[in-house]
Amino acid sequence: MDDVEAVVLVGGKGTRLRPLTLSAPKPMLPTAGVPFLAHLLSRIRAAGVRRVVLGTSYLAETFEEHFGDGGKLGLDLTYVVETEPLGTGGGIANVAEYLTTDDVLIFNGDVLCGTDLGAVVETHRRTAADVTLHLVRVQDPRAYGCVPTDPDGRVTAFLEKTEDPPTDQINAGCYVFKRSVIDSIPRGRVVSVERETFPELLESGARVSGHVDNAYWRDMGTPGDLVHGSADLVRGVAPSAALPGPTGESIVMEGATVAPDAFVFGGSTIGRGVTIGAGAKIESSMIFDGAVIAPGAIVEESVVGAGARIEEAAHIRDTVIGDRAVVGAHCELKGGARVWPDVVLPPHGVRFSADV
Repeated sequence: MDDVEAVVLVGGKGTRLRPLTLSAPKPMLPTAGVPFLAHLLSRIRAAGVRRVVLGTSYLAETFEEHFGDGGKLGLDLTYVVETEPLGTGGGIANVAEYLTTDDVLIFNGDVLCGTDLGAVVETHRRTAADVTLHLVRVQDPRAYGCVPTDPDGRVTAFLEKTEDPPTDQINAGCYVFKRSVIDSIPRGRVVSVERETFPELLESGARVSGHVDNAYWRDMGTPGDLVHGSADLVRGVAPSAALPGPTGESIVMEGATVAPDAFVFGGSTIGRGVTIGAGAKIESSMIFDGAVIAPGAIVEESVVGAGARIEEAAHIRDTVIGDRAVVGAHCELKGGARVWPDVVLPPHGVRFSADV
């Protein structure tokens, strides 16, 4: 794999994850104790790839500030900024001049996956493909575009979402491109690989291969997926060499204080300087640096932003709390609620229970 380079597209604004992405790009959100992107970079490094080009845009400076030249990861990182959104294909074309190898691994920067990257490249080379797509089988493909393949592994179509999909195979957001295909993508405008580049390749008779497997896969685009993906990393269900501690029921970062009788489990991450009070319950949740969970509070399948406070006996479930926000004592937030940064909910101020 020393003759393969990687491109990671990390330019999106992550609007579905707001308010978390108001202060950080989606790939930089703390996930199982480190920026999400660190997990992907660790897998790229483990596969034997050494040089990675990051296609950035939104809050672009945050990536280089954290990862630098990549030396601490054993990688050589190059940063290329999109001055305006160009789509997946346009983003690939925008970094073309920085690539030197004939085969290039390309990743969407918001996917958590456990596939064998070396096997994807091997499929690409064995089938002499122009482009190879990693395809993953999912239980319910109706929410995704489907990608059928023939018995020889050749992709035959790119289908939009439908209530009656002909296959359970979907695009997993990892590709291998021949350099010649990258050079053919139009520069300086929005290009979608799914709607433009790939269909045009099929129409021209190019070889588009599919590498199909049942590896772990999750799109991290929504708060629910972010929470569950982080928990899977903590518990070792999803693979990563970037975890800051051993797998288990929780990861507690340096400087955090957890009361002896607090319950922290389900793949939760407790950030640096966090305080968890007596009798509090933290299940399958992400508690960012400096947050405070008061005695008796319950946090389930939620994200609590940096410096936020969940006061005594408050209960949040499937909720996102923005940085420095305060959820007052005995408040209850459930079912996808989101509280923006610096908002203060007074004690007993909000309750979503169906009972009295």
